[in-house]
Amino acid sequence: MPDTFPPNAAPGRWTALTWLAGAVVFAMAPWFSAAAVLPQLRAVWTLSDGDAAWLTLAVQLGFVLGAVVSAVLNLADRVSPRHLIVAGAILAAGANLGILLAQGPAQVIALRAMTGAAMALVYPPALKAMSTWFLTGRGVALGIMVGALTLAAALPHLANGLGGASWQAVIVITSVFALLGGVLAMQVRNGPHQYPPAVLRPAQAWRILTGRAMGLTTLGYLGHMWELYAMWAWFAVFFSRSLSERHLPDPGQGAAYATFAVVGVGAIGCYVGGVLGDRWGRTRLTALAMFLSGGCALALALAILVSASPAVVLGLSLLWGFWIIADSAQFSTIVSEIADPAYVGTALTMQLALGFTLTAGSIALVPILVSHSGWPLAFTVLAIGPLLGAVAMRQLARMPEAAQIAGGRG
Repeated sequence: MPDTFPPNAAPGRWTALTWLAGAVVFAMAPWFSAAAVLPQLRAVWTLSDGDAAWLTLAVQLGFVLGAVVSAVLNLADRVSPRHLIVAGAILAAGANLGILLAQGPAQVIALRAMTGAAMALVYPPALKAMSTWFLTGRGVALGIMVGALTLAAALPHLANGLGGASWQAVIVITSVFALLGGVLAMQVRNGPHQYPPAVLRPAQAWRILTGRAMGLTTLGYLGHMWELYAMWAWFAVFFSRSLSERHLPDPGQGAAYATFAVVGVGAIGCYVGGVLGDRWGRTRLTALAMFLSGGCALALALAILVSASPAVVLGLSLLWGFWIIADSAQFSTIVSEIADPAYVGTALTMQLALGFTLTAGSIALVPILVSHSGWPLAFTVLAIGPLLGAVAMRQLARMPEAAQIAGGRG
């Protein structure tokens, strides 16, 4: 990768990070819109629990479909990132606005899937673009971007706790935000650490599965994703039921505030994970984060079994929320460091596609486990993913490719 500027002196890199992080958060606002208005949508269309779950799953599966198509066409390596982000933002805004005209759950679910597919043109290209601005400090930079998205994912729960706005207003506002994200993205050009140009090679989409180092990185990422979105999707339901069982007042509102805190604290975790990944090495940080995250899930299962107080449960949940996302950006950073330089965007896109495919399974599995044996079993099963992912990252640390990661720190 050409290095035309000293690693610590790429002019304007922090300005580029600010603009691009803002662009991604705004452009992906439609992703989070359904969570903000889900209670109202359930009332409008009398949605079942299954329909409500599909509103979340549809976005995940739509993203997967969009990401696979993008990876096969090598779009993130052949088209300017800012042009892809603008296209994705416009498509997401249109699909999101379509909800205003929808006649029932089936149409809303289809529109949510279209929104997810549009997001595949936003997130992976943005990660690649930011990598061109940073060599040293890249873990922190991508951590800040993922942290901003984490905070954006938490805000709908705060809105629910405060009573929220009308669902039509939320849909319109998040659509406008998406268009604003596209405008912001147009202000950011690629940085000085350019990747080589790419040509169309569909097979590159599958190379991420064949190389051992990339395969271990992906296995680690899959372990991380196994628990992340399932926890984010179901924590509000879990905590609301926990408060109800204690006969505490306003369990729904209390759960909304708690979920905002548990998801939102991950924004700090992303930054800390970036700092530690750059200083300690990414394989070490990701393994540590997943061991701690899996440990928190197991501790929470035990706390439920012994009927711990809501304060104890919330405290463990906040720790879980911190560590469950602290490693997320570091997997993308590793890919940017060890993948074929001409196809970094394709590798990032395919890794994300595989991860979000897995999230659909874990999100769907949680309510089945809960109905069968309760929340302790669900949290125990979620803990399996990060614990296995941590083992994969320890193996990656012993491979020759580790010398390319975090400036030789692995």
